[in-house]
Amino acid sequence: MDVSRRESVENALNGIPDEFSDIDCLINNAGLALGLDTADKADFEDWETMIQTNVLGLTFLTRKILPQMVERGGGYVMNLGSIAGNYAYAGSNVYGATKAFVRQFSLNLRAELADKNIRVTNIEPGLCGNTEFSNVRFKGDDERAAGVYEGVEFIRPEDIAETALWLYQRPAHMNVNTIEIMPVAQTFAGMKVIKKAVPEVREDFEKQSMSLFSRIRSWFK
Repeated sequence: MDVSRRESVENALNGIPDEFSDIDCLINNAGLALGLDTADKADFEDWETMIQTNVLGLTFLTRKILPQMVERGGGYVMNLGSIAGNYAYAGSNVYGATKAFVRQFSLNLRAELADKNIRVTNIEPGLCGNTEFSNVRFKGDDERAAGVYEGVEFIRPEDIAETALWLYQRPAHMNVNTIEIMPVAQTFAGMKVIKKAVPEVREDFEKQSMSLFSRIRSWFK
């Protein structure tokens, strides 16, 4: 199934055997990042692929499966977001935006489905290794991909799977809206500051400001 194509999603779900057709838990896990180029240099096709997969693919599956959950009066939708949807970093432009969409879409689903007994959670992983994520992002550059995880005790797919199981096993009356998971070694602290030869610019600004102030003051003499 290609989640980025609505027809593929519909065909796959329509072909599910009857004994598996009642889906009580949907985990929207498909997603990818492509490249780390800044927005002025990024590849349009990469942007389109990320939007098609991370945004439209997730909505296609959700829209297709939700009606049976509503009719049955219960279910669980887990969306795999990312901390990239919360914390900006250079090169994450469209990828981060798609994950911000996942976050907001999840919250909106909660608002709509609260009276339908359907739980919704947005799982937001940080640096997760032992997957093909970085290999895909760097388009097969294994050395560059490996460098992302070098010297870091990253979280693993098993950690995310165990989290999903834990969420599913919570009491039916309990909903975890968002759960953010990072390795201990990763943090969102610290904002980037670009330092340049600012004093000259500031001096010019101050001179212009003083000149303007003097002119204004002279008008009222």
